[in-house]
Amino acid sequence: MTLDEAWRILQDKQFKRTKNRETILQLFSKNDRYMTAADVRGFMEIENPGISFDTIYRNLATFAELNILEETDLSGERHFRMQCDPGVHHHHFICTACGKTRSIADCPMEMIAVNLPNYEVEGHKFEIYGKCPLCISA
Repeated sequence: MTLDEAWRILQDKQFKRTKNRETILQLFSKNDRYMTAADVRGFMEIENPGISFDTIYRNLATFAELNILEETDLSGERHFRMQCDPGVHHHHFICTACGKTRSIADCPMEMIAVNLPNYEVEGHKFEIYGKCPLCISA
C-alpha cells in the first residue's frame, strides 16, 4: 500500500492528517517488516519525546482496522506492517529476529479445504515464523 492510498482511506473515513499519523505511516512505508508499538515509539521519540503509548496504539489499531496495516502476534505481542497490495492473495514468512517478511505465493488452503467437507470457510491466515538468512548468519 502506498502512502497516498493510506491517506485516501483515512480521509474517506473522516480522519484528520496529523503529524503523528504522518510519522507512523512514513515509518511503515519505508520498512518492509513487522514492528511493535515500542519500535514505533523508539523512532518517534527522536522528534516527539513526549509521545504516549496510548497515542501510538490507538493509531496502530485504527490503521489495522482500516486495513492500512497488517497485524500479527509474535511471542504474545502485536506486530504491524504496511498492508500488501490488495487483491494479491499470498502469505508470509516472518523473521522472528528482525521482523522482515518474505511473500509466499503458494496457499495451503486448497489442501486443507479437502478435509473440511460441508464446512464454509470464511477466511484464513497462514504465516511461517523463523529466522531469515541475515539473522541466521549474524
